[in-house]
Amino acid sequence: MSAEELAVDPLTAARRLLGATLWSGSVGAYLVEVEAYGGDPAGPWHDPAAHSGRGRTPRNAAMFGPPGRLYVYRSYGMHTCANIVSGPDGVASGVLLRSAEIIAGHDIARSRRPAARGADDLARGPGNLGSALGIQLDDYGTDVFDPDSVIRLELGPHADPSRIAAGPRVGVSTEADRPWRLWLHDSRAVSVYRRSPRAPRIDESA
Repeated sequence: MSAEELAVDPLTAARRLLGATLWSGSVGAYLVEVEAYGGDPAGPWHDPAAHSGRGRTPRNAAMFGPPGRLYVYRSYGMHTCANIVSGPDGVASGVLLRSAEIIAGHDIARSRRPAARGADDLARGPGNLGSALGIQLDDYGTDVFDPDSVIRLELGPHADPSRIAAGPRVGVSTEADRPWRLWLHDSRAVSVYRRSPRAPRIDESA
């Protein structure tokens, strides 16, 4: 188990991360929903919806590798979202961690997510996942395969392909129909799909 398993295209990396466990201290999160994102026009997987879609900046530098690092950002100024960097070193891509089932450290996760209605809601949605695991902007760049890191990734076995469903990514206004959101359809912790109001309308007659 190493970062080299994620040195692949973003969709393959996303499939590999489904069913993996992300640990933050004693809190464990079994990943049940992810979104793949590519990179800049110079790379092999240009993706205008990705933070790296226009090229490298100080903010998105972690997305350019090496794989197995955390790319953390703040959404709407409130929610901390976590991505696992994928692809070969120097090529931008990553996988947004959208939802998880908390499998250890429930009391800690609940203390961080007091508004959660139940166990399935503790880490449903990328901002809630970040909150339940206590991920902060300071965790940007963390090597999740380093056994000494506070945030660590255990890949485990590949998820059974029969459990995996795919569809459009949530809330993006460009490349809105690219089916790069993957989830385990038998998990109740998967989030609800919400299309961005700025995305092109779907032609219902097609």
